[in-house]
Amino acid sequence: MKSLDSFYKEITEGSTVDPTSLLPNDIQKEIGHFNVFDIKELLERMKGKPGMPYDRRAYYKISLIRGHNKAEYADKVIEIEKQGLLFATPKIPYNYLPQDTNQGGQFCVFTSEFLSKSKSGIDLDELPIFASDGYPIFQLSDEEVLEVELIFNKIQKEINSDYIYKYDLIRNYVAELIHFGQKLQPITALYSKHNSAARVSSLFAELLERQFPIESPNQRLELRTAKDFAERLSVHVNHLNKVLKENTGKTTTELISNRLTNEAKILLKQTDWNISEIAYSLGFEELAHFSNFFKKQTSYTPIAFRS
Repeated sequence: MKSLDSFYKEITEGSTVDPTSLLPNDIQKEIGHFNVFDIKELLERMKGKPGMPYDRRAYYKISLIRGHNKAEYADKVIEIEKQGLLFATPKIPYNYLPQDTNQGGQFCVFTSEFLSKSKSGIDLDELPIFASDGYPIFQLSDEEVLEVELIFNKIQKEINSDYIYKYDLIRNYVAELIHFGQKLQPITALYSKHNSAARVSSLFAELLERQFPIESPNQRLELRTAKDFAERLSVHVNHLNKVLKENTGKTTTELISNRLTNEAKILLKQTDWNISEIAYSLGFEELAHFSNFFKKQTSYTPIAFRS
């Protein structure tokens, strides 16, 4: 999951801009984090860099997107023809891919602490716009864009002000954006269920492979079980198993086990790490569990395979 620190480093990498200079001057840790950005300015700063990676973020994000884009959200691909409003949550991996060079808009990022129920009266987990099974991307008319821009401009003006209660006011503006979005009709998925299943299969393979190679005994797999992958992809574990079985002929657990076994063989043959270190790096809590797993997969104990 991409942290806020990673986000700030990414948008300043290769430039002379100090990431800390982009932080609001007077924001305090106890109120959470909030910031707002202009997309066109950000794209100019990040010129030549690859597109936004498909990741989960450790923060919420509301984006006014100007330009033709395709948004990838969980197992959905949604086309934004001209301009749209996107609501992203830490629960779901997402990205959006520009389809032309005429890109602009604004976005804000914030943590759950910033918009906590005690400060705003809003329970983020109960909002339908941030639900994991929804379509949190909305096509906007020219008139609606002007309304959303007005809210973002108020936020931009306020964050640069000296008003002592400005973050209370900004919370109200963020709530206004959320309610504005919830009144809109969401854009439906671009791809059919068949293509959606293929996409889930592709995303699973990407998430699985992204964890490798293991390059240090201190590196540890985060995703080990079918349930782990299903939660990350925001699909039911039974659906994930069905999709992978149809597309690969193997279950989720079989695919994970095969990849773990291949990596275990590499580590046993090509490193001098002890067996406990290898077991730990591959996500096994107990050495005995790793030994039993490896023997079941290969008919060899880890020690016998290494010798």
